Amino acid sequence: MSCPNQQQNAAKCNCSYPCSRKGNCCECIRYHRSLGQLPACYFKTEFEKTYDRSIDNYLRQSR
Repeated sequence: MSCPNQQQNAAKCNCSYPCSRKGNCCECIRYHRSLGQLPACYFKTEFEKTYDRSIDNYLRQSR
């Protein structure tokens, strides 16, 4: 599925993993939800770089 805002979204995307969904937020969220995860945009930079997209990792960063 194409996204009309993909270029603008990709410019703001903090995901450091090379992926075909970069900038296509709907597809990214759908993918990570199917795995019980959150997308990179939920994480602070130092937590995002671990590629640990778990909810537990998200909660650790909030402390």
